[in-house]
Amino acid sequence: MTKSSAKKLEILTQRTEGKYDAFLYDCDGTLANNMPLHKAAYVKAASKYNIELDPNLIDELAGWPTVKVAEEINRRYATNLDPVTFGKEKSLLYVSEFISQTEPIDYVVDHLKNHVGKIKIAVVSGGSRSTVEKTLTTLGILPYIELLVCAGETPKGKPFPDPFLRAAELLEVNPSRCIVFEDGDPGVQAAEAAGMDWIRVDQI
Repeated sequence: MTKSSAKKLEILTQRTEGKYDAFLYDCDGTLANNMPLHKAAYVKAASKYNIELDPNLIDELAGWPTVKVAEEINRRYATNLDPVTFGKEKSLLYVSEFISQTEPIDYVVDHLKNHVGKIKIAVVSGGSRSTVEKTLTTLGILPYIELLVCAGETPKGKPFPDPFLRAAELLEVNPSRCIVFEDGDPGVQAAEAAGMDWIRVDQI
């Protein structure tokens, strides 16, 4: 671990020590340094439909379920993608061509590992369960996760509070005793709407 990562781990630890009963981590861009891989998969999937997708759109919508991203692509590019079909195509492309390149965001992964058995741990993601499980397996941390809440498993996804509230409910923890680790605005909005504290790991 670099000095910079060690310092960020120290900051994360100080900001979360002794105040919470559950840690709720986003996956992509928070535990996994894979947002460039997701963007590449979106761009390649869109190119099949002759759409020159601006990858910055994926940063803007970080945390959104793939189906919702497809709906936003339709809105902005005046296209008529079938969101469910596009979502499946993008996910298959990501898993087959990109997921093996996933690397950890070391200071966040180490923060999680350091609290295994001491605090309840969940991953709350806008990705599909199968893709999130593969990502966490690639990172070697799936066995440490007590609970996953993924795309389509709550009535609404981020930026609505439903996924985080569902995690708190299943973990049997008051939302006010949860802290969320995120890398995007939609996740922060969801955490605030759920009455939870949050940390933008990309801004430490």
